[in-house]
Amino acid sequence: MSTIGENQPGAPIFKAVSSSARQLFQLLNCIRFAPKVHVQISNEGMRFAVEESRVMQGIVFLDKALFTSFTYTLPVVEPGEDDPDTFASDLPNFQISLSALLETLQIFGAADANTSRFSKPENDGYGSNIRRDRPNAFSNQALGMAGICRLSYTETGAPFSIILEESGVTTTCNLNTYEPENPEEIPFQRDAMQVKIIMQARWLFDAISELSSTSPSRLEITASPDAPYLSLSAVGHLGSASIDFTKGRDLLETFTVAEKWTQSYKFEMVKAAGEAMRLASKVSIRGDEQGVLSLQFMVEIEGGGFSFVDFRFVPFLPEDDEDGESESQDDDEYENDVE
Repeated sequence: MSTIGENQPGAPIFKAVSSSARQLFQLLNCIRFAPKVHVQISNEGMRFAVEESRVMQGIVFLDKALFTSFTYTLPVVEPGEDDPDTFASDLPNFQISLSALLETLQIFGAADANTSRFSKPENDGYGSNIRRDRPNAFSNQALGMAGICRLSYTETGAPFSIILEESGVTTTCNLNTYEPENPEEIPFQRDAMQVKIIMQARWLFDAISELSSTSPSRLEITASPDAPYLSLSAVGHLGSASIDFTKGRDLLETFTVAEKWTQSYKFEMVKAAGEAMRLASKVSIRGDEQGVLSLQFMVEIEGGGFSFVDFRFVPFLPEDDEDGESESQDDDEYENDVE
């Protein structure tokens, strides 16, 4: 149930109820590479965005359909005739501590014990035969112990309130909110897209896991209309490695590449999306003509339906052969001014 109302005295800007804090934790845990998260609330849902050094961005959108109850009170300010974007800029937005938010959501054990990035499940008998993060006969969902998570934001500058209820125990957490920094979003040119590939996310996860064994500093992605169609290469202090993907619907469900496209990215930043790779069922790999990489993960949610986690990465600047700069010098050089 979702309702949208006009601003009334004493009415909170936002309040919502979720029947599962676990699924909220799992989605937000995919972008935990930054200390603070930018939150924006609209009548469609909640948008959580983090960024690092303006070269990496992660976005999770919690659609109102994920909540059993979603109430959003429209701001009083309406768009002006000269500036139609005024309304969008006045949507409730603030920053909160991402680590504090995640710790709060897992107070009642919302997360699995083995949630570290790129960790491989051990042979633990019954549990090893079940895909991680899926309900089983002994999960809270099956036992009717999913609990209730209530979110609310009363007014501008007020704390972001989280109330968790489970098995008769209630915990209330008020997270301090901060003025948003409003960092510029990494632009992705959809009208100049050079690469679009859809594949199972676990294959990308396995590839990045294998390449990480060489302790690489860079990840080079090459897509070509000819073989090898998709290649991931990494070079590090312990050696180099390359993984190729052949073309075919059994492996690459969608493959659209106009011409050969090669870009390099900081390996640790792409690896930071590992939790989304592990959790998602599919991933859409897209690249534009300026080299910006977009990874969009489709995550199945409890009760049916899907949610999406988006990452964008800015590539390294092309190496200048005349200057003869070494790889170590290039590690800190990014193409920041993408327009």
